[in-house]
Amino acid sequence: MVEQHALQLDTVFHALGDATRRHMLRQLADGEQTVSQLAEPFEMSLAAASKHIKSLEKAGLIRREVRGRTHICRLEPGPLASASEWLGFYEHFWTGRLAELERLMRETTPAPQSPRPKGK
Repeated sequence: MVEQHALQLDTVFHALGDATRRHMLRQLADGEQTVSQLAEPFEMSLAAASKHIKSLEKAGLIRREVRGRTHICRLEPGPLASASEWLGFYEHFWTGRLAELERLMRETTPAPQSPRPKGK
């Protein structure tokens, strides 16, 4: 069970590790799109786009449905929850550092002074 979960998480992070695939997921957040629509912003063939889509499908991040000769893709956000949960464990590391940075900035930045009235 744990091994299968780790394998799925590896597959999700692999899919998210490519900028083209992340962009495709962002596009699908707005709704269903065809393979052609997903490939359009990139200078790539439909075959290359299809390879990216297969990687996203393997990770369970999208679902492809064939309607006639058209392949329609839709976002499946479930696996993103597992990735978010995994990353959430480490969140205290960066939030703690950001809080410390804010504290240091406040200590080293002089407080703004109110302007003096002219003539006095």
